[in-house]
Amino acid sequence: MFLEVATRTIPLGTGYAVWTGIGALGTVVIGMVWFGEPSTPVRVLLILGLVACIAGLKLTSGH
Repeated sequence: MFLEVATRTIPLGTGYAVWTGIGALGTVVIGMVWFGEPSTPVRVLLILGLVACIAGLKLTSGH
């Protein structure tokens, strides 16, 4: 439902990339917080990179 709403204002490819990125990010964070997966500095850096890419896609998608 939310992906459908998002693609009304941004391109479908961008919406899907942002949607899957948020899902992957959420899965990794839940794994680290609740299941005790390691949170090494490299892993945190890569997560921040993913967040930056998601934000960049959204910012450059236009209207």
